[in-house]
Amino acid sequence: MSFPTITLKSGREKSVLNKHPWVFSGAVKNPAKAKDGEIVAVSSNKNEILGYGFHSPNSQIICRIFHFGEEEAAFSDQDFWMSKFQSAYALRKALVIDRTTNAYRLIHAEGDFLPGLIVDVYDNTAVVQLLIKGTEKLQHLFVACLKSLGINHVYFKSKSSSQRFENVAQESGWLGEEGETNIEILEHGLKFPIDIEGGQKTGFFIDQRENRLLLRKMSRGKKVLNTFCYTGGFSLYALAGGASEVVSVDISKPAIALCEATVASNFTEGVQHKAIAADCFEYLRSSEESFDIIVVDPPAFAKNARAVHNAARGYKDLNLLAFKKVKPQGFVMTYSCSQNISRDLFQKIVFSAAADSGRNVRIVQHLYQPEDHPINIFHPESEYLKGFLLWVE
Repeated sequence: MSFPTITLKSGREKSVLNKHPWVFSGAVKNPAKAKDGEIVAVSSNKNEILGYGFHSPNSQIICRIFHFGEEEAAFSDQDFWMSKFQSAYALRKALVIDRTTNAYRLIHAEGDFLPGLIVDVYDNTAVVQLLIKGTEKLQHLFVACLKSLGINHVYFKSKSSSQRFENVAQESGWLGEEGETNIEILEHGLKFPIDIEGGQKTGFFIDQRENRLLLRKMSRGKKVLNTFCYTGGFSLYALAGGASEVVSVDISKPAIALCEATVASNFTEGVQHKAIAADCFEYLRSSEESFDIIVVDPPAFAKNARAVHNAARGYKDLNLLAFKKVKPQGFVMTYSCSQNISRDLFQKIVFSAAADSGRNVRIVQHLYQPEDHPINIFHPESEYLKGFLLWVE
């Protein structure tokens, strides 16, 4: 079958030839006569078909390409999409899934050459986010692919920005056989309760798994502060690593209650843990305690490009407060999960905070998202989590 075609302006085909999956509206000479979410072909100004993608006529990104090249494929068949799911699963099976870890990201949108789709797996339950209309239209095929991989329960979790900006109509809810809302997963042998329906993101912050493991290796005999702790991921690893004391801080009282319950379910005795419901900025300003290790892992401060300036100020203030509270020869683990904050900009922000603190600060290690959040080499924007392990004197 032939597809409606987007024709690019002369000279604007280079990024597509380099397999970047985003086509911006400003690069288009002739838009496609297609509805939101339909599959369209992308053509050069010389009428050469370059690829096929999901149409988003009301978005700045007017097309997200999932298949490059001139040849069409059977995009309406499960087999085409199943090959993408199988490739993604093979990567996770090789590097992530084992007897001590049963929670992982299966599909990382452009990172797995499937833009507009996020799939996180918690044991035998998949939590799916449909980010654009194009993936919403094919949701039945994606569910079939998950079933073929042996995942029995599928929960769709709506994202407000996708509903508002991409016209995604799918509401949160189970598709087919309902699974358990509250389940327990394993991560490097530690137990975490997951609220499938009510938890943040898809239920858990899977993307910090390996960074949490690094903290466990560093924590023996150390006093650790975990800010923006949510359900206590970093806190649990620090305790498992033999920390002398861990303080967990989050503004959400329900998160703090769940953090305490998570610690209690993993350690019956012998650990020193204090959970505090408080604004992390205010806690750092007012607390008289100092720490050997401080974890600074806030939510995304820059949801869009317009928010970058205010976000940069927030990141600077937060890191400056951490530098003032960490003991000499201590560590600060600091992160930004804002896609609009580049690694280079984040380093400059942290540099500015270090300069104002008057402390000597060294980058010991660059920190990243884990292997199940792969970065498409043709799409550097799929790297969103950036962090630094800092030595502070």
